[in-house]
Amino acid sequence: MKLWSTLNRAIVGWQMIVRGLPGWRSQFTISAAGLATALIIFAFMAFLEIAIASMSVGMPGGFGVLASLIVLSLPVVALVATLMSTRNFLKSQAPVLPALVPGIYAMTAFLAFEGLLAMIGGPVVMLAWLVAGYLLFRLARLALDWTVGVSAGFAVLTVLLLVAMRLALYMVTNTTS
Repeated sequence: MKLWSTLNRAIVGWQMIVRGLPGWRSQFTISAAGLATALIIFAFMAFLEIAIASMSVGMPGGFGVLASLIVLSLPVVALVATLMSTRNFLKSQAPVLPALVPGIYAMTAFLAFEGLLAMIGGPVVMLAWLVAGYLLFRLARLALDWTVGVSAGFAVLTVLLLVAMRLALYMVTNTTS
């Protein structure tokens, strides 16, 4: 049941982040082991989404699952790329684990929320992007002590990168006739 307590602590930690309460760091394991745990939970959620999405057509083969996992990992890729590039742009030496570990939990929630909204269909999915942007803004403010402008830019760029990468993959994989 360590998985459930880890998820529960992440939820409590995120509630504290959104409210701006101190002590949120104690809810996350800010270490390499905590990062690995967050990534494993993210991978499990992505695999679960693949299984749910393919219930009516059957589970894809090994390559299909792998390709789907790569596509579903784009939120984490966007988070890491934007986090590192913003940090480098600011010439900051601040550690990234305090933002990366909770950020991966946020991207896990984003993945689940976006999947549920996708079942409704259409533009409702943009609501997940707005929620992810707000969560990333709050995270940058608390975990990295970035200014309001830098935090907002970080959040917007992360969401834009996520959307752009998905759009680029869509365009690459669909050929015109």
